[in-house]
Amino acid sequence: MKKETNYPSNRFSIAPMLDWTDRHCRHFHRVMSKETLLYTEMVTTGAILYGKGDYLQKGDAEHPVCLQLGGFATADLAQSAIAGKERGYDEINLNVGCPSDRVQNGRFGACLMAEGDLVGDAVKAMQDATDLPISVKTRIGIDDLDSYEFLCDFIDKVHNKGCDTFIVHARKAWLSGLSPKQNRDVPPLDYDRVYQLKKDFPHLTIAINGGIKTLDECETHLEHLDGVMLGREIYSNPYLLSTVDQRLFNSQEKVLTRFEVLEEMYPYIEQQLKDGSYLNHIGRHMLGLFQGLPGARAWRRHLSENGHIPGAGIETMQKAASFVTED
Repeated sequence: MKKETNYPSNRFSIAPMLDWTDRHCRHFHRVMSKETLLYTEMVTTGAILYGKGDYLQKGDAEHPVCLQLGGFATADLAQSAIAGKERGYDEINLNVGCPSDRVQNGRFGACLMAEGDLVGDAVKAMQDATDLPISVKTRIGIDDLDSYEFLCDFIDKVHNKGCDTFIVHARKAWLSGLSPKQNRDVPPLDYDRVYQLKKDFPHLTIAINGGIKTLDECETHLEHLDGVMLGREIYSNPYLLSTVDQRLFNSQEKVLTRFEVLEEMYPYIEQQLKDGSYLNHIGRHMLGLFQGLPGARAWRRHLSENGHIPGAGIETMQKAASFVTED
């Protein structure tokens, strides 16, 4: 049974990206879009249950935000989902799409597509443990298991255990022979297969991911599907987020200029610096803010060269921005 959310779940979201979508990145993205569903990096159940660090850090301003889990043991996933609920996350997502060797060696990620029953059991365990919505992010296939029938069988097995929301990367994954980076580019995109999935499972929430670069493309996909997820394009060109609420959620709120986005970030940055962060911990996520404008390269260079220096603060960012001329 679908668990209700108080936000437009998965209509537009930003993909979980290892080493990138941390709490600073999410805060920056939230300044530009109030409606976008944000994701954590994939966090393994082992890190949550047995790690020494705090892998569930997030800010109060990030909502709605989804915790993506990596793992296969149903009990560990259930306990991790409970931890996510306790820390205030709005949704739990299970990664069944990452093809890296490290992930495969841990028996999670894309290799789990071959174990639809296990994924279904994991979903049920998490749903039994918490009242949060549970979603699954997957590929359209793995290795030679790439027929449409295989994909439908996987979706059917997982749905029968209670999952109603799937985010589908419209490429298959090669578990050997390709690096994670190559798996994002080399296997051909097949958007039509994801469209067909929605036609055959109209009662499910189906969002699409993979190779999408513009809001025009998002609007086209939303004619066929329930949601769109963007990843690296948002990271290289984050200001694309500034009109998402107006174009995809019918918001009447004012669109912030790039310099207004920067101003909105200053209080957060100052607090984080007081708490022990370095400027580059936050600034690295903001390097693309002025992409395409005169002075953008100087902005990136000054911030990159000076943001790591102990004591670097708002004035460093202001100096970097002084090189930019806004249209």
